Amino acid sequence: MGHFLIYSFLAIMWLLILGGGGMVVALVSQISVQGYGEQIDFLIGSAIKAVIALVLVVSWILILTKFKDKIFYKQIRL
Repeated sequence: MGHFLIYSFLAIMWLLILGGGGMVVALVSQISVQGYGEQIDFLIGSAIKAVIALVLVVSWILILTKFKDKIFYKQIRL
């Protein structure tokens, strides 16, 4: 039972990495801002993309931390 939990943690970790990377490439890369001048448009668009990427990374870390805590808490109790 303990090995299954560790392997499921690894599978969820890889799913978050691959799914999140695909989501960033497919959705976030298409964000563009227009109307403020060419250099400012690029700066604002890049800032928005960076904030979205940081939010996704923090959420993935929190999800994996919660899942890891549940797995190792169950293994310690066994």
